[in-house]
Amino acid sequence: MHKLVTYALALTFLIDFGSTAVAADAGLDRVHFLIPAGPGGGWDGTARGVGLALSQTQLVSNITYENAAGGGGGRAIAKLIETADRQQNTLLISSTPIIVGALQGVFTQSFRDLVPIAAMIADYSCFAVRADSEIQNFSDLAKRYKTDPRSIVVAGGSVRGNTDHFVLAKALQLAGADPKQLVYLAYDGGGKAAAGLLSGETQVLSTGLSEALQMHQAGLLKIIAVTAPAPMPHLPDLPLLNTQGIDLVFANWRGFFAAKGLGDAQYARMRHTLRTVSETAVFDDIRLRNGWAENYLEGDAFYAFLTQQEAQIRSLMQSIGYLR
Repeated sequence: MHKLVTYALALTFLIDFGSTAVAADAGLDRVHFLIPAGPGGGWDGTARGVGLALSQTQLVSNITYENAAGGGGGRAIAKLIETADRQQNTLLISSTPIIVGALQGVFTQSFRDLVPIAAMIADYSCFAVRADSEIQNFSDLAKRYKTDPRSIVVAGGSVRGNTDHFVLAKALQLAGADPKQLVYLAYDGGGKAAAGLLSGETQVLSTGLSEALQMHQAGLLKIIAVTAPAPMPHLPDLPLLNTQGIDLVFANWRGFFAAKGLGDAQYARMRHTLRTVSETAVFDDIRLRNGWAENYLEGDAFYAFLTQQEAQIRSLMQSIGYLR
């Protein structure tokens, strides 16, 4: 039994689902991961983490990866749709931006043009600064932003108006600041966004916890707030946003989609493969190392969740003026 941790304001939304029994030999014999961004970001790290677990558990021996960056994820989505007949074993990694991008019109497709296979993990957002920054906590950031918004340039690995942008914007709004003045610089993935912070090009990084955690632990940057609802048992010392007076909890799910028209049997094999690896100790270790929250949701239940999240995200973006 797994818990899906989803986006909420002042609330962590938990859903439990059981697994459907499938024959032990019903999994895939090869997997091609289609990644909508460059190396080093959250999509890339999640796909390769799942791939590593599949390899180490010997569930799948033939595993390949393809980075297809562009259009806020839209290039990879379009490729999967347009070449569906050649994508029998392809799993597209995506997350909340597939909802946001469609709402914004960044791309014309949506999750409805694909087949949702399974959500695998949830990655809390975090805000970080360079290790030598005078900003010590979120209160310092909010005060400086209110005094001189143009002095804060924020790096993120998603396009303008997407998750890395609107989560920090909402936090600043809850701190009493104007989110529309936020200067946001979009990079191709969290890895490049972190490099932008470390180079001095930006003052703040807004990204997934997994994309900043190792650099924080190495002393290269300093995490000043995490959008988790409570201290994580394996990372108890990370500062939480909601203990700094900001009542905001956010977790960005990451999961996999397939092209339409592959047939029910192939979709069942995909679900079985991902469900099986999600229950292994190998994947659990990878999840904990990356600071990911436990999460598994598949098939129709995943589709229903996406529909619900679409309404939630639309409301949130409208509340900060990022969507009409």
